[in-house]
Amino acid sequence: MRTTKITLTEQEMPTSWYNIQPDLPEPLPTVLNPATCKPVTPGDLKAIFPMTLIEQEMSQERYIEIPDEVQDIYRMWRPTPLHRAYQLEKALGTPAKIFYKYEGVSPAGSHKSNTAIAQAYYNKKAGIKRLATETGAGQWGSALSLGCCLMGLECKVYMVRASYEQKPYRRIMMETWGATCIPSPSKETNSGRAVLAQDPDSPGSLGIAISEAVEDAAGRDDTNYSLGSVLNHVMLHQTVIGQEAIKQMEKADAYPDIIIGCVGGGSNFAGLFLPFMPDKLKGKGMRIICCEPKACPTMTKGPYTYDYGDVAGLTPLMKMYTLGHSFVPPRIHAGGLRYHGMAPIVSHLHHLGLIESMSIHQTPAYEGALKFARTEGIIPAPEPAHAIKVVIDEALACKESGEAKTILLALSGHGHFDLSAYNEFLSGNLQDYEYPQEKILKSLAALPKVT
Repeated sequence: MRTTKITLTEQEMPTSWYNIQPDLPEPLPTVLNPATCKPVTPGDLKAIFPMTLIEQEMSQERYIEIPDEVQDIYRMWRPTPLHRAYQLEKALGTPAKIFYKYEGVSPAGSHKSNTAIAQAYYNKKAGIKRLATETGAGQWGSALSLGCCLMGLECKVYMVRASYEQKPYRRIMMETWGATCIPSPSKETNSGRAVLAQDPDSPGSLGIAISEAVEDAAGRDDTNYSLGSVLNHVMLHQTVIGQEAIKQMEKADAYPDIIIGCVGGGSNFAGLFLPFMPDKLKGKGMRIICCEPKACPTMTKGPYTYDYGDVAGLTPLMKMYTLGHSFVPPRIHAGGLRYHGMAPIVSHLHHLGLIESMSIHQTPAYEGALKFARTEGIIPAPEPAHAIKVVIDEALACKESGEAKTILLALSGHGHFDLSAYNEFLSGNLQDYEYPQEKILKSLAALPKVT
């Protein structure tokens, strides 16, 4: 009897997060204080983050223990399953072995809960009563709403307006867990009001929503800011995914030749591939492919340079691939892939040539998602649909060459709250959009001057 679903017991769940920083062949570029262009200190960040997360952000410890209270909540859905995609392989007629690590089994429906629970826990321990955050498609807002609910904290979510209008059930999900969710840009912050003054019909962006959430947190003593991607401690918390996958691949007597995932800020895919990176650094010849939309081509068209994480310039300066902090993306349905920048860790590894990137139009992404749904049964979120398209292409390349490569996919969440996008696709109304180079150059003109 073949095994379709490779599972771990709760006793086999990772008890520590993996920190890649001590294993990097070159250290990460320094994060800078925008006022001085000098390295950021813990004191610069303590107004919006608890000290434990600041320490994790800067840590050079290879493994950081997961608190027992966080592990107890993780066990509500972790370890997550690793599936062998037999039905998809059969439909493609490929000799490739396709596996996918499925994070959609979490209560919030995506990988975001892995860091939401941890961040809510550390803020609670620090005496914080309320968290403010942004969200794009709503996965992060949903996850932090759950984390705050379980930890007894209030939660305020600034949701990118385009997604707020496209995905009303995400807002209801957040409100069910007790959070407050409003469209961004809003009239509740100086940052939001400034954007609306220039463009009353602004679709919003993650950069704008971050500005609002940071401003909210900085203005209240009982409130901290919480971020669902990009920062080092967020990548750290997601590494439970890859650590589990390593054990599961061993149980399947397999090892990936290619690891594929979508990237918006980078956390879901980093969570899968970072624990495999020590093997690659030791000479293991695997490919790691980051997939992003052509409408927001951060890694494929953006420069590697210092930039703010938000529109208003309230965050520190990070070296990353960026389209410019003033970039406002089009209203594509993969709302989680519409951020202007890429996580410093992911950017650094790409700059070193250790990982690859490619951009995908949303129509072929949904074609891949439909093929996946009609073979494997799971309706993918629009974000990992971009990675599924590349998985299918690589599997078909194996069909042509006769190679039986092993492919591992990061399936970061389900698309149950994204059915309006599937309706657009099935109705023939979904259109591809490639962000014009001239608009990218205009946005990049506002990059900060770092001396």
